Amino acid sequence: MRRVGAIILAASILGGCATTPEALEANDPLEPLNRETYQFDKLFDQYVVLPVAWVYFFHTPQPLKRSLHNVLINLDLPVTFTNDVLQGEFLRAGSSLGRFTLNSTFGLGGLVDLATPAGLPYRSADFGETLADYGVPEGPFLVVPLIGPDPPRDLAGDVVDLWIDPLFYLPPGAPLAERFAITASLRAGSPFEEHARNIVLRQELEKGSMDPYVTMRSVYRQLREEEITGSVTDAETLAPK
Repeated sequence: MRRVGAIILAASILGGCATTPEALEANDPLEPLNRETYQFDKLFDQYVVLPVAWVYFFHTPQPLKRSLHNVLINLDLPVTFTNDVLQGEFLRAGSSLGRFTLNSTFGLGGLVDLATPAGLPYRSADFGETLADYGVPEGPFLVVPLIGPDPPRDLAGDVVDLWIDPLFYLPPGAPLAERFAITASLRAGSPFEEHARNIVLRQELEKGSMDPYVTMRSVYRQLREEEITGSVTDAETLAPK
């Protein structure tokens, strides 16, 4: 579990690092390392994510892009359904199950989205949200290499979501590390779409900020709170343009 290891590593590295009172007030005791990781992630976005995103968004045929998006969303629905049930959102769970059933059968394994026009829009749910629903606090702010902002509660939720995902158990008998890597890669597909589109918007936002890191931290928390409270939906956010 490299993500969990990142938390332990960060804590050990920062054992002697100074943290400002402002950072402690913002529940960001790991700010020195978080800022370094943030700068690394920005360089990674600039030289790796943006070139890949450019090819995907501007040079991939629209039908192929739409079909790939639909498949990735469909693969996420078993995890969404499970978390809907755990959160007591049984109507949403029924909608998620109906969407998965319709798109997996008549939608050719999710290639075609028949569920949205049928009144079954996509809305994600993850175990980080489930933990928040049960009152588990976010924990200290954390920026993870390549992943970005992912406080301990959501980081733990990411790991649990991997174990929930039925794909994690396929093929039977495969090495644990192999199944972990494959499932994590597939589950990163839809977040990559969203992250790639948001890079340019984030860059524009940071241009007018005296401290881009603080701006990023604030915006992340606001958006995550909206996801947890259900005040935003994913249908428009994730749909490829």
